[in-house]
Amino acid sequence: MAELESPAVMPKLIAFLSSLLQRVAESNDINRRFQTQKISVFHGLTRPTISIQSYLERIFKYANCSPSCFVVAYVYLDRFAQRQPSLPINSFNVHRLLVTSVMVAAKFMDDMYYNNAYYAKVGGISTTEMNYLELDFLFGIGFHLNVTPNTFQTYCSHLQREMMFQTSLSSVESSLNLGRSLKVHLCFNEDEPSHHHHQQQLAV
Repeated sequence: MAELESPAVMPKLIAFLSSLLQRVAESNDINRRFQTQKISVFHGLTRPTISIQSYLERIFKYANCSPSCFVVAYVYLDRFAQRQPSLPINSFNVHRLLVTSVMVAAKFMDDMYYNNAYYAKVGGISTTEMNYLELDFLFGIGFHLNVTPNTFQTYCSHLQREMMFQTSLSSVESSLNLGRSLKVHLCFNEDEPSHHHHQQQLAV
């Protein structure tokens, strides 16, 4: 996705990912009333006062990782949601999941990257907590870090379609569609034989 290198594209992608995660978090906040959700190391005692978009923009500004890292972080969050259905993304854990997924993606994708202490400062947490979050996240995705070119392109294409679709609809039509997409958001099991049968699952 060469378009990621364009200065005009990344702010749009950051805004879209933030909006998507905001809707998912709010939906799962409501679901907490009806179903049990586990508390994990990613769960804060209170909702952070900084918005998801402002937080992701801060990570984008200071992490200096390659644009591809944000797509890979999105893949990792999707994998986390698949493997940890009892730990859905909500307003109490989304910020920690975000900074951890981007840091792990940067370490896997980039030749040069900042250490955990730096990401801890960017994320507003301690280095010790950042270390715990990284380890827990890795176990959460089963150490499944590799993202094949085909998988990367699939997620990029999906993001592009969703971004174009969102901007082309009226606000009323968009809200109706987004309500449905929260229930069935595309999730790609690229390494499983039953890929076509399980392509749509509840995920990020």
